This record gives sequence, structure tokens and C-alpha cells, in this order.
Amino acid sequence: MEQLFTPTAVDPNDLLIFARVAELGSFSRAAERLGLPKSTVSRRLASLEQQLGEKLLLRTTRRQTLTEFGLQLLEHARQVVAEVEAVTALRERRQATPSGRLRVSMPSDFATLILADTLAAFVALYPAIQLELDLSPRRVDLLGEGFDVAVRMGHLPDDASLAARRLAVFSFGLYASPNYLAEHGEPAEPDDLVQHEAIRMLKTNGEVTRWNLAQGEQHWQGVPPGRASANSPELLIKLACAGAGIAAVPDYFAASEVRRGALRRVLPLWCLPSHVAWAVFPERKLMPIKTRVFIDMLQTALAQVPA
Repeated sequence: MEQLFTPTAVDPNDLLIFARVAELGSFSRAAERLGLPKSTVSRRLASLEQQLGEKLLLRTTRRQTLTEFGLQLLEHARQVVAEVEAVTALRERRQATPSGRLRVSMPSDFATLILADTLAAFVALYPAIQLELDLSPRRVDLLGEGFDVAVRMGHLPDDASLAARRLAVFSFGLYASPNYLAEHGEPAEPDDLVQHEAIRMLKTNGEVTRWNLAQGEQHWQGVPPGRASANSPELLIKLACAGAGIAAVPDYFAASEVRRGALRRVLPLWCLPSHVAWAVFPERKLMPIKTRVFIDMLQTALAQVPA
């Protein structure tokens, strides 16, 4: 009888390991993510290369790159990862209690000024979830670094691997302390701002954010002089309360300081562009229940932000 050649089946776990190594760019980080010894990750990947008969990675002491075949295989490996995550999400959805490690990235201002009480309530409500918060200002790589959710402000770049849900729209205004305004005078129109001290917001690239003011059809753009700059609206508010100058910050963030008399709106008829807050998460067929309940919590907490 004629014998048919049957190729050895590729272990899907090896494809999972390959996908993690390729996406994270490091055997050590992949091993940490997978919860495996680094030696096991290296051995399994070498076995996969031997089984397929081609190199997948070119490794040096400083970097690793994918071969042409490795790039082609990565597309299939990612499909395996997506299917495994979908099965995991389905299992989690059938559980009565959301559980597992939940990694979240958000601006520190959101956590401290708006969500501190809500986050505490979330931890108490879901004791089986291990909540890990990254409050650094950098824009994390959700897939590469293994984050479940990120809160981001403003425009979102197109990325087919990510999905987003709108949380709230934040309006912005100019604020200063009554003491600062009593000492330096109150600007009557935007051109007067050049005579004042601005507390400027820094972008992620280190540049100072321009003030774009509008009142009906009238517009004013500029960067008033200032000696203090920061990448944190919370710090800008504290500096403004201390009399360091005029700051452009979200109205909702400044509201509590306005109520207690520590800040006053400057040029109240002029507005700055609003910013949309988004919950960004990996695009999956089924969202894990731990992620869903967290995003639901964000939407409930931010529903009070004026539209």
C-alpha cells in the first residue's frame, strides 16, 4: 500500500511563544509575559525553527529581526493568539465573578483628580481582579506591553489592532488665582495675555502647547511668555493656585478649586478646543469580562462630566 506523507503538526503553543517573542522583541520579556523560563522559550522556538526547516529570527547580541519567512508566519501566529484570547474571554464571560490581572494605563491626573474614589470602589467590588495601574505620561504599546486598557485624550491614530470607546468630552479654559489677578491685573482680551505669566502645558514631544482661543467667529493663537512648564494638568492647577500665573486646563479638573475660591476663570467668554477622553483596548472578538466591567466603570464615573 502506498504511504502518504503526513507532516508533523505544529504545536499552537509554539506559535504563541513565537508571536510573543516577535512582538516584544526579547526572549526575556516574552518569557516573563508567558510565565515560562527563558531557556524554555528559547528551546521551544529553536525546535519550531527546526521543525519548519527555516530560520524565523536573526539574533545578535544587540537585537533580533524577523526573517522573511518569520514575517509571513507571524501573521498566522497572531491569528492563533487571537483565537486563544477569544476562548479565554468566552470562559471569563461564563464566570460569575470577573477575575485575573488587569493592566491599565491612564494619565495620573485622571487617577488622582477624578477616579481615585472610583478606583477604590472597583478594587473593593471585584476582589478577584488584580488591578495594575501605570500612570506614566508615555503612550504605552497596549499589545507589545500587555495592557488591557488605556485612557487617552484627543485624536487617536488609525490602528486596526485596537478598538476605542468614547468616555467624555472635556472643555478647557484659562484659570488664575485671585491673588495673581489682584497683583498683575485681569486680561480683558486675548492680546493682553502677552503681558502675563503663563504656566504652559508640554506635549509628549516636549513642545509647549499653543493656546487656541475662540469666541464665536473670533480666534486668537499664541504662546504667552512663561517660566514654568509641565506635562501634568494637575501640577498646572497647583501652580496656578499658588499664584504662579495663568494656566489652560480642563474646566472639570479646575472646578473644585473654583468652588473653594482658589482659582478664577480668566477670559470666560473665550474657550479653548475640547478634548475627547477614550478608553482604548485590543480589538478582540470577545472582550474579557474584567476589561468590560472596568470600562463600564469608567463610563459611569465620567458620565457626570458636562457635555
